[in-house]
Amino acid sequence: MERSSALPPNRSISLPSRLHPTSLRVEAELNKLREWEIRSCSSSETLTADTIHRGLFGLSEVYRCMEELVYSSFTQHRALLEQALDPSLKLLDACGIIKDTQQKMKEQALCLQSSLRRRGKDEISSYLRLRKKLKKEASNCIRSLKRSERKFEVVPSLKDYHSEMVVKIFRDLNLMTSRVLRSLLVFLSSPRSMIKNTRGGCSFVSRLWPTEKIKNIVSEVDSVDDALFCVLHGMEDMTMAHRRFEDLVISLGSIEAGLDVVFRRLIRYRVSILNVITR
Repeated sequence: MERSSALPPNRSISLPSRLHPTSLRVEAELNKLREWEIRSCSSSETLTADTIHRGLFGLSEVYRCMEELVYSSFTQHRALLEQALDPSLKLLDACGIIKDTQQKMKEQALCLQSSLRRRGKDEISSYLRLRKKLKKEASNCIRSLKRSERKFEVVPSLKDYHSEMVVKIFRDLNLMTSRVLRSLLVFLSSPRSMIKNTRGGCSFVSRLWPTEKIKNIVSEVDSVDDALFCVLHGMEDMTMAHRRFEDLVISLGSIEAGLDVVFRRLIRYRVSILNVITR
């Protein structure tokens, strides 16, 4: 699977600082995420677990500030808050799907790690079948998020300055949430990257995926995929595969923690909107 689509031209996010001092913090956190996005989607950087974790942490900080902003400054914009409920629900649903996908992958990775410790190969095929299934599910979710992003980008023209700025805040929040989640899906479902072997040639992976770019650094998911195929084809013993699985399990645990925080922040953000609307 290819990485997420090309980014729009880089531009500074300008949020309404006159609404409330918290909007300045929202602006700062969103700009940090935009910088993260540019770096993570550059051709020279591989999506690693650390990259994803930094994106999730940044996203959780944005939602922490947004919850406060909703209560402190958006109370006079109830109609706009109501319009924000539907996008937030779609993003929450997508986050739930990704949590389920990540959990399935972690459980299977733990199972296979135990199997490799016993020098068995029976679980490798099960893991690869699961990876194939999860790739399909991730691909569907990515397409759904992209469709939502096209809707997020449509900002109605409003005569009231503050109302227009509130809409733009929601737009930027929704777009960055979707892009962070898409990056996580790409990380979980990315195909194995081509790597060079110690003899200077390309691994057999290059024959299976001839269109992939050769990279010196691969993600934790790609690294495990390479190791497993090498084990199945007798090109490597299980020691390296087991070591790479240890790294993958640790990485998935770190991502799981970050995703849980984002999920809870999303829920609290929706609750804050509902509380203001129903007052």
